Amino acid sequence: MKLEEPDRRLLTVLQDDGRISNQDLAERCGMSASACWRRVRALEEAGIISGYRALLDPAESGLKFHAVVHVTLTRHEHGHVDTFIAEVRQRPEVLDCFSTTGEADYHLRVLCADLDAYNVFLEGFLFRLPGIANVRTNLVLKSIKHTTRLAL
Repeated sequence: MKLEEPDRRLLTVLQDDGRISNQDLAERCGMSASACWRRVRALEEAGIISGYRALLDPAESGLKFHAVVHVTLTRHEHGHVDTFIAEVRQRPEVLDCFSTTGEADYHLRVLCADLDAYNVFLEGFLFRLPGIANVRTNLVLKSIKHTTRLAL
């Protein structure tokens, strides 16, 4: 689906307020409520809008330990890679996992309650996965920018 200007206006407003009523959304975007509803449904069906969620504050939710974890595998055997990916997808501490070029094979963004919880994550989970060669942790001291908003 090619995004047209009305779609971009809708998506911009929805990124700021996913709970806005259809009537208010239509008014803010300069269209009728029925046209607005049809466009939003089309954006949902096309997969451009993938869902609506509440954004939580990690620290206020009790998750004060934030780290970026760099993982290197011993070899890229399908079994090790498939197991790593499947297991990481199941862990609630892992917010993001990226496969990248460079020194490490994977980069995880991990949130835990505290250092003890992170050690449980490392020793009870990550170090037990087959094919892990190296794990390096960088603590997040301060978040400079975090957004879920896409530049359209």
